[in-house]
Amino acid sequence: MDSRRRPEDRAAADAALDFVRFCHRRRRVGWPELYDEMCAVASRGLYHGWGFGELAEHGIAFGLAEMPRLAGLATQVAREEVERRGRLLVGVMAPLTMRSDAPEEASDEARHARVLLGTAT
Repeated sequence: MDSRRRPEDRAAADAALDFVRFCHRRRRVGWPELYDEMCAVASRGLYHGWGFGELAEHGIAFGLAEMPRLAGLATQVAREEVERRGRLLVGVMAPLTMRSDAPEEASDEARHARVLLGTAT
């Protein structure tokens, strides 16, 4: 984000991005289905009670000319989601510790878990 922007511009950009995140969390779909969800959220005032008018005041418009900007925001939110999932998987895929005194059945289960998690040797 350009730090030379006015605070109002940054606040509007943050609000727009937060709105798209809100809609994406409600319905994890890509563009153009996400556009439909954003319209539904706006028509019902589900995001902070804001309808189309309030969203427009915060820099979120739904006209044809604004579609590229909304699509860009949707792409950014999707990219953030992929990065967030990647960070979560790193913790899940941490190597398993093996106990040498474990019974053979547990060893087989642990070996199977390592294969599933991609940590098998």
